[in-house]
Order: sequence, then C-alpha cells, then structure tokens
Amino acid sequence: MHTDNTIFDDVFRTMLEKMPHLVIPVINEIFHTSYSEEEEIDQYRNEHHTKSGEIITDSYFGICDKLYHLECESRPKGNMSIRMIEYDFAIALENAAHTNETYEINFPHSCVLYLRHTVHTPDVLKVKVNLPDNRHFLYLTPIIKLQEYTREEIFRKRLLFFLPFYIMRYEKELPDLAKNPEKISRLLAEYEKIRFQLKNALPDDRDAAVLTRLAELTERISDYILKSEQTLKERIGDIMGGKVLELETDKILAQAHEKGLSEGREQGLEQGLEKATLRFVENMLAENEPLEKICMYTGCSMPQVLRFKERWIQASHQQNP
Repeated sequence: MHTDNTIFDDVFRTMLEKMPHLVIPVINEIFHTSYSEEEEIDQYRNEHHTKSGEIITDSYFGICDKLYHLECESRPKGNMSIRMIEYDFAIALENAAHTNETYEINFPHSCVLYLRHTVHTPDVLKVKVNLPDNRHFLYLTPIIKLQEYTREEIFRKRLLFFLPFYIMRYEKELPDLAKNPEKISRLLAEYEKIRFQLKNALPDDRDAAVLTRLAELTERISDYILKSEQTLKERIGDIMGGKVLELETDKILAQAHEKGLSEGREQGLEQGLEKATLRFVENMLAENEPLEKICMYTGCSMPQVLRFKERWIQASHQQNP
C-alpha cells in the first residue's frame, strides 16, 4: 500500500478505535442528526465477503438503530462513486432480513471524507441505477472536504476528529513557507491557538488520554506533511507533542501550590506533580503503550515508570480482586 494512504488510514482507524466518540459530531455534521457524544457506538467488522472477493471498508458502525459507513480518502478518485455503492450493497446484504416471502435490505448512511480536494471535486457522488422495468434512481453519497473547515468551525462544531489532518490545508504553501518568516509565524500561532482551544474543548480529567492521543496523531500527520521542513516540523512538534502534555498538570499544580502555601509546605507542589505524572502514566499503561514511549512523553526515567506501573497494577487488583 502507498505510504501516503497508510499514514492517513492508520490515523483515521486509530481515532475510530481509540476515540470513537469523536466521530459522533462528524455524523451530526454530515447527516444533520443530533446524537449526544455519550451515545453508544457499535463498531462492526470491516471485512465483507462477496462472490467477487473480499471488500474492506474504512469504518462501519451503528448508532441507535442506524448504520453508518465512512470512507477516508487522501484525494479524489474517479471510481469512488462505484466503490461506495459496492461497499454499501455488501453491508446491506450481510444484514438482509427475511419476512414471509420478502427479503429486506437496509443500506447504511454513507459518506466520503476527502483530506484533499480540487475545484472539480463535487459535493455529492452520484450513480444512476437503471432498473429493467425502465425505472431508475440516483444513489447519492455526500462528500466532506476537510480542508474547507476552518479552525473556528472545527471547535465550534466539535469536529475534533478533523484536527490531526488540519496541517494539510497548508500543504500547497509549503514551498513558500520556508522562505517567508511571516507565514511561518502565522502557522505556528495557529497551532498555539489549536493547543489552547483543544485544552478548553477537553477540560475533564477523563479527557487526558484523548488530549494526549489527539496531540500525538496531529504531530504524526504534521511530521509526514512537513518531512522536508525539519525546523518547522520540530517547532510544531514542540507545540503539540510537548506543551499539550504539560497542560493537564497545570490545574493540579496550581491546586497543589495553593495547598502548599496554605499549609506552609512546599511538598504540595511535589505531590501535585507526582499525581499529574501518575495520571499520564496510568492512561498510557491502560492503552498498552510501550514503556519507552511513556518515558519519552512524560519525561520520567524507566525506573520511575516501572514504579508507577507497579502501583497501577496493585490498584487494579484491589479494584478487581
């Protein structure tokens, strides 16, 4: 598989697998629904076996009593409309229901997310289906063009699912960026605002893992798009990969500082820092992240991480004897 497709597919599937609730605002945006972000999502297998072979879809899931199918493409493809009706028909056939003498199939609500698009990219994919009795119908698949969404829209509509791909809106400007300090400053300022707004969008302690993972995936796509711009890549990495991870400790450190001042003890700060670090480590352990990666993202030494892991395992055993 082409590298370009692989990295985007990996990030797309990682978000669906690890942070599925982020796709709910996307569904609301595309299909004008009003699901709560707490709504349960049923994720179904993406391999569909047909007489002509195996079809693998990007995502196939259910919310309430409806089926949804999303495909993520790095750029428009001429045969995408045919592929979508083929995929959707395979999904519908797998869920065929037999009542009396009639079979009933239900097509999923489908959409294509284009990470890149051109002026010729339509808003809807169309397939005209001609039936043998001279009737026909149009099979329509809506298109979402991610580069059309501004930072303000993304946060106003809570389309955080789009954030890792945001750097792609600057892709065409890359040849000029390195020669234009003013454009570089604007880009870095944009990511500082993203960092700030992302923290405000995910203020809860339980959002720490989502915050960290979104920052990591955003940095990963930026590294790929900016692979020829090492300095710029590192500076965005510092903003997303470094500062985001510090944000979750700010509140705890402030509380610890107040506690230390009120009680006249400096250890309040140390306790707060250890508590914040432990929370990060626990979140990453729960996601089965490698210990080396935990060290890199938290700044802890390997012995410290091992000590935190031992405490986390003991706490888990106590909660689930």
